[in-house]
Amino acid sequence: MSPHQGGEFGRQRVGQGGGDLVPDARFDGQFEVPSGVRSSGSAPEGDGGRGQPQVLGVVVDGVQFPYRKILDRQATQPLIDDLKWLAGELGAARDQEVLAARLRDRIGELPDTLLLGPVEARLTIWATAGDVRTRRIAVAALDSDRYLGLLARLDALLAGPPLLKAARKAPDAAIPDAVLREYRRVERRVDHALALDPGPERDVALHESRKAAKRARYAAEAATPALGRPARTFAKRMKAVQKVLGDHQDSVVARDAVRDLAVAAHAAGESAFTWGLLHGREQAQAAEREAELPEAWAGAADPALRAALTS
Repeated sequence: MSPHQGGEFGRQRVGQGGGDLVPDARFDGQFEVPSGVRSSGSAPEGDGGRGQPQVLGVVVDGVQFPYRKILDRQATQPLIDDLKWLAGELGAARDQEVLAARLRDRIGELPDTLLLGPVEARLTIWATAGDVRTRRIAVAALDSDRYLGLLARLDALLAGPPLLKAARKAPDAAIPDAVLREYRRVERRVDHALALDPGPERDVALHESRKAAKRARYAAEAATPALGRPARTFAKRMKAVQKVLGDHQDSVVARDAVRDLAVAAHAAGESAFTWGLLHGREQAQAAEREAELPEAWAGAADPALRAALTS
C-alpha cells in the first residue's frame, strides 16, 4: 500500500494486518523497583539480577483491552491478572517513596515560623514505617515463582501472540476503531467528572478518567506503526490529559496522608497547624489542575484529530 499523507494529522500507512502490530507493542508500564529494594538472597546465582533495582515492563501498550477483538482474551487473561498483581505489589512501594518525597518538598518550602511541632521527625517516622512495609511486599513479589512465570509469559506473548481472525484484517479495518472506542470511554468519564461539584465524588471520577486516558494513550501508541502521525498526535494529546489528571490524583493522595499525619500529631499532643496548612496547599493545587482540565481535554477531543485516524 502506498504511503498517504495529508494535513496536520496526515498519516503514513503501512501494509500490515492488525495482528502485525502486536510484536511491536512495547512493555511500557515501567514499574520501577524503588531504590534500596534488593533480593532477600534466595534467588539463585545467575538469575540476571532480578533482585536489583530495575525497570520492569509490565504493561503491553494498548493490547490488553482496546485490541480485544484481535487478541484472544481467554489466552491473555492469566497474563493480565498477573500484571495487575505485580502492579499492586510494586506500586505500593513506589507510591510510598514518591509521596514521602513530595511531603518533604512541601515542608521544605515553608518558612521556619510555620513549622510548629516536630513536623519533620513525624514525617520521617511515618515514611520509614511505610518503606519497611511496602519494600517487604515488593521483595517478596520479585522473589516469587509467579514473577518468573510472568516474565516467561510476556516473552511467549511476543513470540506467538494468540491472534483472532480479526487480526488478519488490514489495519484500517481494526486499528482505528479500537483507538476510537478508548476515546469514547475517556469522553464519557471526563464529561461525567466535569458535571460533578468539587468534592470526593468528583475526585474519584477524575481518577477514573485518568485511568481511561492512560488506556487510550497506550492504544494510540500501539497503533502508531499502522496509523502514523494521527495516532502519535492523539497519544500526545491524551498524555497531556493524563498528566493533568495524574497531578490531581497525586494531590488527593497527599491530602489523605497529611490528614492522617495531622490526626496522629493531635493525638500525641502536638500542634497540627503545619499539617493543616499543607492540606490547604494541596487542595489549592488540586483546584488548579481541575481548572486546567477543560483546555487539555479540548485538545484531545479535537474532532479533526479523530477524523484523521480513519481518513
